[in-house]
Amino acid sequence: MKSLLSSFALALVVLVGAMPAHAEGGDALMKSGATVRDQASLQRGARLFFNYCVGCHSLKYMRYSRMAEDLGLTEQEVMQNLNFTGAKFDDPVISHMPAASAGKWFGKAPPDLSLEVEARGADWVYTYLNSFYLDPHSPIGWNNTALPNAAMPFPLWALQGMQTAEMKPAKAGGSATVEKLVLSHPGKMTPAQYQQATRDLTSFLQYVSEPAALQRHHYGIWVLLFLALFTLLAAMLKKEYWKDVH
Repeated sequence: MKSLLSSFALALVVLVGAMPAHAEGGDALMKSGATVRDQASLQRGARLFFNYCVGCHSLKYMRYSRMAEDLGLTEQEVMQNLNFTGAKFDDPVISHMPAASAGKWFGKAPPDLSLEVEARGADWVYTYLNSFYLDPHSPIGWNNTALPNAAMPFPLWALQGMQTAEMKPAKAGGSATVEKLVLSHPGKMTPAQYQQATRDLTSFLQYVSEPAALQRHHYGIWVLLFLALFTLLAAMLKKEYWKDVH
């Protein structure tokens, strides 16, 4: 029995230890600092998504009405400021880009982003949004160190500006690799402001990947309070039950 429990504990430790590496996708990722507990950040992230991303990317598992409820927005605020496709309030967030046109323009239709953070991790998404650079050899003029040769132009370039890559010399039989990115043409935001903006956008996509996390955090407080009260009552009941037992 002891051997069985030890084997189970070891397997659990290995599984838990492997999960972050799988979720984050590598050791060279930037730390996003994304959180679903900051409602103002989620609102800013939603504004960024609907102004810069929804033209190509859908959130097919998220409804406008659910988003309004979770983010503390009114129906009027959502429909006037975040709905650019003519969808109804109870409709899911679907991009109005035709799939056939997307395939023609980008080689394939842009992916739905409902589960992007769940699949790749918040740090990966944040790193990706901060890793675009000008690439004259790319057919779209842009490349990305987190996802090389991504078939996606950089939608946030006006905010961040334009980065260029400083390359490492190619080794024998190999090709040159990116050593670091340099901001050669500043955008509307300072680097710190842009990092906060991409943190907000990542937080919003993290919320979209698991909307129930907001309720889980809220209910967790009440569950802990219930357990504390139950423990107190159980202790009092035990004391009362055993007081006459010698």
